[in-house]
Amino acid sequence: MSSEDPEQRDRRSEVDMNPPKRLRTAESHTGTELEVEKSTVDDDSRKVVEGWREKLEARLISVVVSGHYSPKPRGVGFAKNKAISQSCGQYLCFQDADDIMLPQRIRLQYDACVLHQNSLIGCRVQRVPEGSTERYTHWINTLSQHQLITQVYTSHGPTVVMPTWFCSRKWYLKVGAFDEGGKGVPEDLLFFYQSLRQGGGLSRVDECLLVYRYHEKATTHSVTEETIWKLRVDFLQERVLSQWENFTIWNAGKQGRKLYRCLSPTNQKKVKAFCDVDENKIQKGFYTYEESKERPKPKIPILHYKVASAPFVICVKLDMTGGILEENLNSLQLKEGIDFYHFN
Repeated sequence: MSSEDPEQRDRRSEVDMNPPKRLRTAESHTGTELEVEKSTVDDDSRKVVEGWREKLEARLISVVVSGHYSPKPRGVGFAKNKAISQSCGQYLCFQDADDIMLPQRIRLQYDACVLHQNSLIGCRVQRVPEGSTERYTHWINTLSQHQLITQVYTSHGPTVVMPTWFCSRKWYLKVGAFDEGGKGVPEDLLFFYQSLRQGGGLSRVDECLLVYRYHEKATTHSVTEETIWKLRVDFLQERVLSQWENFTIWNAGKQGRKLYRCLSPTNQKKVKAFCDVDENKIQKGFYTYEESKERPKPKIPILHYKVASAPFVICVKLDMTGGILEENLNSLQLKEGIDFYHFN
């Protein structure tokens, strides 16, 4: 890292705001190398990187810049895989070109990764512009180690966010390459889920080691909400609901009913009730699954949460109830990851 102040670094990073380009740093016992995979986007990013080559190589950091030139960019997954294939380090540090790596990131995450060889290692982040995605940033930075595992089903996505990832090459090869489907494919979420399927762990260095930039042209915005929803529902069914004999959906409103409709017939039959705090919903007594082909149509009871029974799938947004949801869960003495999982 250079010794320039944060303002200077911030202005410099604005030279490169094109999501398809990804910087990758791989650290081995003999040194560090910077792998840059550039897409077909026509801008001055190669010039910017080449301008740093001499300074980096003077510090014994080798620099490899490559790119593909085709009528259609091949996507973020392709860029990640290509950069990794061209590197030789035993450890991989992922760095998006429009974010800012803070001092000590590689060293601290490397130390953590040596202890957790089969894990994705993250860190805390500073979001810019300040105040953007405030709830999301708070969630990233405050999850407990236990919640890194239990909250992998929420709409926020990976509990260890991709721009902070650090892992061993051995683990990357075990999990398999990133999906190269291109625009509209959540390659980070797919890799994240596959890592968990392979028995991988999750860990976070509890220091802010990355300035994580928000902008409206980010590649993540090309992935539709429905694509993410389907992947989340499938993963929840695979990892949690398959282990439960029955369960309650906490929220008799729109999101709870949507989850019910998207479940497999087997898991729909496991739903013993909806529960809620809204007296109007509770007084209705039940939810009728009108789209069902069964006769009579399934009717699912709607109960007050105090008389409903665990386990629960919570379909209420985190940090949106002024602490009331958390108080209600605590009042029932429920344990996250055993008695309930957050889904929304």
